[in-house]
Amino acid sequence: MSKSVRSKKKRGLLAPLARSIAAIVLAGSVLVAGLWYLARPAVPDGFYTSRRDPIPPPGTLIASEPFTRDVPQGARAWRVLYATTRADETPAVASGIVMASMGSSAAGRPVVLWAHGTTGMEPGCAPSVLKHPFDNVPALEALLEQGWVYVATDYVGLGTSGGHAYLIGEDAARAVLDSARAARQMPGLNADGKTVVWGHSQGGNSALWAGMRAMGYAPDVNVAGVAALAPATDLRALFRAVQGTMFGKIVSAYLAEAYAKAYPDVRSGDYLGAVSTILARDMAGRCVGGRATLLSIAESVLLPGGIFRRDPASGPFGARLDENMPSGPINAPVLIAQGADDDLVPARIQQAYVAKRCSAGQEIDYRQFDGRDHLSLVAGGSPLEAGLIAWTQDRFNGAPATPNCAQ
Repeated sequence: MSKSVRSKKKRGLLAPLARSIAAIVLAGSVLVAGLWYLARPAVPDGFYTSRRDPIPPPGTLIASEPFTRDVPQGARAWRVLYATTRADETPAVASGIVMASMGSSAAGRPVVLWAHGTTGMEPGCAPSVLKHPFDNVPALEALLEQGWVYVATDYVGLGTSGGHAYLIGEDAARAVLDSARAARQMPGLNADGKTVVWGHSQGGNSALWAGMRAMGYAPDVNVAGVAALAPATDLRALFRAVQGTMFGKIVSAYLAEAYAKAYPDVRSGDYLGAVSTILARDMAGRCVGGRATLLSIAESVLLPGGIFRRDPASGPFGARLDENMPSGPINAPVLIAQGADDDLVPARIQQAYVAKRCSAGQEIDYRQFDGRDHLSLVAGGSPLEAGLIAWTQDRFNGAPATPNCAQ
């Protein structure tokens, strides 16, 4: 057999293989593109754009309508739009959920303001948009059974447009406090009693900031207590500690994106490499939870050392982290609850934060729960729940606080 004949025969055998490989690559690319598309956040419906121009004064209720998704039996709920302000005083609109038991409508009903943990950065990541809007809310049914009103902000930029200021305390504090003002304007709800703020993780930071800003920004809200559950407190220490973990990479992506947009002195290129910039931006475009998180986890594996090439606790980034640490006085009793096995907000960092605040004169009731991690701390059946309800009831009843600072 001649050389040319053998060559033609070889090409004839390789051609089908090449076509098969090309088909597999194409099918894989289509599959990845499809998964990427399906993992994008939902687009909020027209309710979230039914704003008024100009935006009315902070705390003004703009719109409300009945809400039924996952609402516990015996309760009624509404999704709301209300006016607030950003940290730079710019007027803004936020969305949220207001809920109460059907069995009580007495005047001066106490209010629990809920500040949610990390759900994402995009408008479609708002809890009121997500399939399960009450995930990770502890003792929700017990709260409603007490006759209290549940008021949960989405924060500005989740649900509504304008961009979400992730872990920027002043921005979140205003959204939390103005949600209480808006709830008071709902007919027949009588949500004008004392207020206690609860928050978890990112929302724990928001709750502490709301406590810090209550007297100056919204003294009419009458904050009687702040319960921060596994709060993101010492941000510099936290992001140093978790940037190499799976979920730490995802929240680092949110943080890098948010701070680069909010602060002109924080430039992504100074802290992220070319590849991590692309992957971080993509992760920041998805919500936390379900299939979206699976894709973000897959991308995080490509960044074994984390998204940062430079220590985020250094330079302007570090200074902004310190700026958003809740380190000011709170003129109300404070409860901080922490899981001993939390790998996202390590207990040792929380303990150090509490000790520092106590030494500055802030009275804190610090409670640590063995065997509980970041999410199981607020899961149904957690030992946190009964104590949280009792502590909150004491605040509404005006009972003396029982701080222990650090143990």
